[in-house]
Amino acid sequence: MRDTTTGHTAITSRRRLLKAGAAISVAAAAMHPAAAPAQPAQGDPDLARLQGARRVLIKGGIVLTLDRSVGDFAKADVLIEDGKIREIRPDIAAAEAAVVEAGNRILVPGFVDTHSHSYQGLLRSSLPNGLVDPDYNRDVQNNLTMHYTPADVYAGVLTTALSFIDNGTTAIIDLSQISHTPEHSDAAIRALQDSGIRAVYGYSRGAGAAQWPQDIGRIQRSYFSSKDQLLTLALGASLDAKVVAAAREVGVPAVMHFRVNADPGLALGRAGVLREGDLFIHCTHLNDAAWDMIKGIGGRISISPPLEMAMAHGMPAVQDALDRGICPSLSSDHGTTVGQDMFSLMRTTFDLQRLRILQRKRNGEQNLPPLLTPRDTLEFATVQGARCANIDGKVGSLTPGKEADLLVLRTDRFDVWPLNNAPSVVANMMNPSHVDAVFIAGKVKKWRGSLVGVDTARAMRLAQEAREAVMRRGNFQVNLVG
Repeated sequence: MRDTTTGHTAITSRRRLLKAGAAISVAAAAMHPAAAPAQPAQGDPDLARLQGARRVLIKGGIVLTLDRSVGDFAKADVLIEDGKIREIRPDIAAAEAAVVEAGNRILVPGFVDTHSHSYQGLLRSSLPNGLVDPDYNRDVQNNLTMHYTPADVYAGVLTTALSFIDNGTTAIIDLSQISHTPEHSDAAIRALQDSGIRAVYGYSRGAGAAQWPQDIGRIQRSYFSSKDQLLTLALGASLDAKVVAAAREVGVPAVMHFRVNADPGLALGRAGVLREGDLFIHCTHLNDAAWDMIKGIGGRISISPPLEMAMAHGMPAVQDALDRGICPSLSSDHGTTVGQDMFSLMRTTFDLQRLRILQRKRNGEQNLPPLLTPRDTLEFATVQGARCANIDGKVGSLTPGKEADLLVLRTDRFDVWPLNNAPSVVANMMNPSHVDAVFIAGKVKKWRGSLVGVDTARAMRLAQEAREAVMRRGNFQVNLVG
């Protein structure tokens, strides 16, 4: 998320760069987990049946398919076969299927986050009051990022990817701005593979003698020779025609930050290097010409409302996009200042758009745009997310023939009970603690509230050790209670 906006002074001296190795060690000791979170019991017979089954039948849940041709169901079954959705309807009979009872559960497609700098999982909450400039650019982009080793990249991406799965996000675009060396890039890809998440690896710039963007050819040959896998490839591009042309040479989409100054993006349009499916991030402060260019090429956009509001990117472009017939996808960006769960993203988007339209109504305007509904924001988080990641042929809705990326969400809790409207509950009232089960390509990744097949203690230890090392090298003070 490199930015060059100016005009803010440092907001607190305790986040300035300083020598604080001893302080880091004390804070790290205080944050050492006494015990790993609970894992599903190894003797859980239901989990064992799921893990060994070719067919899985999820019975009796409320099913929000987000596919208008299929429709939604107050009570239905979902049959998964060989990792794909085979059938959705009430009262399915399936021989030799592992059965999951889904009473008091809502089934939805897995969430898709279209813009994450996942290596920064080590830096969560490190800028509690941070602005994009000076704080983020000074402390993260131009300091801490420079001190990552490949092992640190692996630990940061792994902890971020696992947290996404835990929170119900089954697919991400990882804009990997950490490609200092080929080894750094390889470490990020291995972490995504090991986590089991579905991801678009957005090969992005690094520092020093980086080989970006030309190393994308090696990366494609080494890791992306098959389309039948969870990982796909994109180029995290700058607003430079030569860089975007590198994406065209290997036939992958380009993903670009685009805000504040519309001229570089318009120059890309005039150069003819943009293609349908390219993704533009933030899109705050754009003029009409820039929006017309994005729409004209069939471009997609990713907005990050909580982060954009908290870190001074500008007014999130929700209505700017909708006014031009462009449906946005939602993204968390990074976790240095705000949370990265899709429930927060949906709720913030819903509240912000309605606030702005209702305020215009209060001021006497007429012929106003429609208010967003919970179903709209749920579509942004699923259908549009998959479209913007160019994986909508595989996932994004519960559609027979698509791969089974889906969530099973609990409703038998006091904070959402009794249930009166499923889309509203999911988009406006739930949080990650309601995620009971997660399936990616038909494989169970979370079961009865706990991640499956994850050495939690090891992953947390790697993240903690890498965090301590990066902070020490960057002379950045961790203040646990400040």
